[in-house]
Amino acid sequence: MIRVLLAEDMHMIRSALVALLRLESDIEVVAEVVRGDEIVPAALRTRPDVAVLDIDLPALDGITAASELRERLPGCRVLILTALGRPGEVRRALAGGIEAFLVKDAPGDRLADAIRRTAQGLRVLDPELVTAAMEYGASPLTAREREVLAEAACGAPAEEIAARLHLSAGTVRNYLTGAVGKTGARNKVDAIRIAQDAGWI
Repeated sequence: MIRVLLAEDMHMIRSALVALLRLESDIEVVAEVVRGDEIVPAALRTRPDVAVLDIDLPALDGITAASELRERLPGCRVLILTALGRPGEVRRALAGGIEAFLVKDAPGDRLADAIRRTAQGLRVLDPELVTAAMEYGASPLTAREREVLAEAACGAPAEEIAARLHLSAGTVRNYLTGAVGKTGARNKVDAIRIAQDAGWI
C-alpha cells in the first residue's frame, strides 16, 4: 500500500483527487492539508511514502515545502502538481531534486501511475515541461531581486518593502530597477508579469 499525503488548497480539486485515488487498491490517502506550512507536521505524523503537493499553496509554496520535507523526512518522495507548468518553476523543482512534476490537466489515470512510479524512486516529468524549462533558461534575477519583486507583486510600496526586508527605500528601488533591466521589461508591472510567467517569483 502506497501512503499518500495530499496538499491542495482548492476544496473541490482536493476532494476530486482524493475520490480518484480511493479507486486505486494500492494507494491510501493518509493526510490532506490546505496550506504549505502544514505539510511537514502532517507528514511527520502520518509518514507518507509520497507527498502530492500543489505548487501554489497559501503560507508556503509547494517547492519550498518539498525542500523542507526532504530534510525532515528523506524517505518521503515528492510529486508536484501545477496548473501552469511555468518553466522557472520546473527548473526550480528539478534543482531541488523533486522526483515528479505533473500538470493538473493530465488524465486521471496518469496521477495514480505517477504516484506509483514516484514511490518506486523513478522520476516522472512531462517531457514538454522539461524541454520548455531548459529552453527558457535560468532566472537572471538575484535572490534579493526576486524577494523584492515578489513583495512588489503583492502590491507593497517601496517604503513598506524596505521596512519588511530591513532595507532603505532607495535600495528597494535599485533592486526593482535591476529586475526591470534583467527581465527586459518596460516597467515594474511588466517585470512582475514576466517573472511570474517564468516561475521566477
